[in-house]
Amino acid sequence: MPKVSAVSSAKVLFAAGVIAVGTMPAVRAAELMAAARSSIQKGDAQRHVSALADDAFEGREGGSRGGRAAGAYIVGHLEKFGLAPAGDNGSYYQQFGGMRNILALAPGSDPAVANELVVVGAHYDHVGYGNSSNSYGPFGFVHNGADDNASGVAGLIEIAEAIQHLPQRPRRSILLAFWDGEEKGLLGSYHFLRVRPAALATLQIVFSVNIDMIGRLRSQRLEVYGSRTATGLRSAVVQSNNRPGGEPLELFFDWAIEDDSDHYPFIAAKIPTVMFHTGLHDQYHRPSDDVQLVNFDGIEPVTRLTFDFVAAIANDPGPARSFRPQCRGENDATKRGLEAAATSPPATGTAAPKPRWGIGSRSDAGDPTAPIVVRVTAGSPAHTAGLMVGDRVVAIDGIPPAGQEDMVARLAASGGSVALDVDRKGRIVQVTLQADGQ
Repeated sequence: MPKVSAVSSAKVLFAAGVIAVGTMPAVRAAELMAAARSSIQKGDAQRHVSALADDAFEGREGGSRGGRAAGAYIVGHLEKFGLAPAGDNGSYYQQFGGMRNILALAPGSDPAVANELVVVGAHYDHVGYGNSSNSYGPFGFVHNGADDNASGVAGLIEIAEAIQHLPQRPRRSILLAFWDGEEKGLLGSYHFLRVRPAALATLQIVFSVNIDMIGRLRSQRLEVYGSRTATGLRSAVVQSNNRPGGEPLELFFDWAIEDDSDHYPFIAAKIPTVMFHTGLHDQYHRPSDDVQLVNFDGIEPVTRLTFDFVAAIANDPGPARSFRPQCRGENDATKRGLEAAATSPPATGTAAPKPRWGIGSRSDAGDPTAPIVVRVTAGSPAHTAGLMVGDRVVAIDGIPPAGQEDMVARLAASGGSVALDVDRKGRIVQVTLQADGQ
């Protein structure tokens, strides 16, 4: 029977971004990384959401007194963590149109790539008292936006704190960005991309992560957007999801790219970008999006996954990932076509030789080192082992394939049994195939 695999320590250390921490022993680095991750706590997230979604902040509309009060709350925590201000004139604030982005910088540790910037953002504004253009009603009541997006802001505050616990700052610089004006048309993130504060003028944005509405995790299912904006991003997210000691989430990779959150301006600017989101609900943009409905148990693993992923991107020993322009022409229909089960080969009138393993696969240009299983022959070793259509092969006997051709060649050369690590909805599962007669 298939089982959830314990990912190798080396792979997870790399995914967590701590494989090369100066001369520090890997075991010690892993301990410190675990301590940083453990600083992300559901109780802290609950306090942040409860504060930001209080009626006193009047729905945090951009430019309002409630929005300014929410900004002061966020800045107070950034000051406590000792993160460098990266806004205007040495402050944390970037002013625009009566609104304010909040920016804090964790400088990179490697002079060779410290000028490369990974932006991690969440919008802190909401819709105030609501009106016909931004609310599903009823209007005139405080819309606290506990999920949208006090949950994401709470996660980002926790990530800011966790960064301070890292054994060493990642190689690349990390910007913690709390966007204002998202509900008015993504104004804050667009402004940031047009007008960079002086503290960031020499840095090149190479990646961005957006956290929006992570407070309603249901059935352990997390939505991931933007995984097609650079080659291999799905595999990178899956690695971070399968850290030792954690319970991996079920990941749903949505290929749609829409201008509905702050990930979009970065994708439009051709910057590789990923967004984490736990899904819409009946309280979206209504006064009923309140604290008592937030799943705080779910915010913790989503935030820890995000932290691991950001650390891995910032510490990647390779060059910065290139934007993949083909993503703009892909959508969920494209995804369904690529992942669709292949039909069995047509009958030839003579008995076809029995397949050795019984696997049919298809290459994915967006993630070429994780071929997709599109056919499992009934009664074959693959079928007996529990391999499923839609699985993505990420390792053969512990070694990742270079691509589909490499996978096919290595399976053909395998002996009586072969162990496959597969990505099944974001969770790494191991199946062992036994050749007939073995």
